[in-house]
Amino acid sequence: MELLAIESSCDETAAAVVRDGREVLSNIIASQIETHKLYGGVVPEIASRKHTEVINQVIDEALSKADRQLSDMDAICVTYGPGLVGALLVGVGVAKALAYATDKPLVGVHHIEGHIAANYIAHPDLEPPFLCLVASGGHSHLVIVKDYGEYEVLGRTRDDAAGEAFDKVARAIGLGYPGGPKIDKLAREGNPQAIEFPRASIEDAPYDFSFSGVKSAVLNYLNSCEMKGEEVNRADVAASFQEAVTDVLTDHTMQAAMDHGIHRIALAGGVACNSYLRDKMSAACETRGYRFFMPPPILCTDNAAMIGSAGYYEFMKGVRHGLDLNAIPALALGK
Repeated sequence: MELLAIESSCDETAAAVVRDGREVLSNIIASQIETHKLYGGVVPEIASRKHTEVINQVIDEALSKADRQLSDMDAICVTYGPGLVGALLVGVGVAKALAYATDKPLVGVHHIEGHIAANYIAHPDLEPPFLCLVASGGHSHLVIVKDYGEYEVLGRTRDDAAGEAFDKVARAIGLGYPGGPKIDKLAREGNPQAIEFPRASIEDAPYDFSFSGVKSAVLNYLNSCEMKGEEVNRADVAASFQEAVTDVLTDHTMQAAMDHGIHRIALAGGVACNSYLRDKMSAACETRGYRFFMPPPILCTDNAAMIGSAGYYEFMKGVRHGLDLNAIPALALGK
């Protein structure tokens, strides 16, 4: 079973050809990072226009690299939420047009489900059930994957997502956009114990996340140094901030695994590219005797291969969408 997958939820225009949900025949990504660097973050309208400019070429390249024709595809799957509504609409519109023109089945895919499914590509032996931490620019979810397409969300962010906090702190210390990779790099030169930033916990929701407090603590620290005329060691700030965020992500995940008796842990989402988080999660799992799974960085950031993997399992369950499929920017997992 070979599927054409399309992803355009934020600022990456991507298309892939995926076989049987696990084998990637092609995975083409057109990034807009250089464009949005000028503005210090993603500008939704510009992102939508850039998707429109390149999406046909990206799809053509994905088919060409896989040595396939559109007529060879068994179905077409596309991200329809969550994400930026204008960006999503570009991918959904093209997918519907292709499905209509070729009379192929259309499968809408949840973006977070795609991030989780990236682990199926990287680890052919991974099967549900398992626990997955999904941390990205817009989402922080702790999810029990009960079966393919069946999820129980244990925790989610109450305010800023982890990746959003990374971007805002990076901007505050003058690193620019995208913040995650820049903080990861600079933090290697700093002392993670230099500054004590808060680790938020929510009394009635032990698996939920909150990163607005640590972000505000960093801003307050920087303002305090400026008022006192003290020099700021940016590497120490980056390392200490990263330590606080990764502590929370790891601790909540380990607590959930213990409470629910789960011994297989997966990591997903753009923040899963962070080398410190990858090392910390791996070490925590090894200490407890858990098996740990994580995709390579190219499958952690937004891509279409992960959408093809998730789409395959939806397709095999009989999920089909009509030409009335619409973008849903705040689509909840499992909907």
